[in-house]
Amino acid sequence: MAGTLRDPKVIKQLTDRLRRIEGQARGIQRMLEEGRPCADIITQLTALRNAVNKVAAQVIVENLEACILHDNPEIDPREALQEAKRLFLQL
Repeated sequence: MAGTLRDPKVIKQLTDRLRRIEGQARGIQRMLEEGRPCADIITQLTALRNAVNKVAAQVIVENLEACILHDNPEIDPREALQEAKRLFLQL
């Protein structure tokens, strides 16, 4: 199963989230440059990692949903589920 996200609404949501993540990363860079405490930086890095994981999970779920709900005879729902499981475990 090699799916592609095609729903413009989903793509916009994911893109918006990634832009926020990009802003978080820039904020962490500033924290480093300002000499902020390590604990504060780690807290923000953890939040950044969690945000990236949420985007990755949403990509997997959206792809699985698209593969299963769209009656495409080329896509076996069982294969789609196996691929989703493999991707989740890769996280």
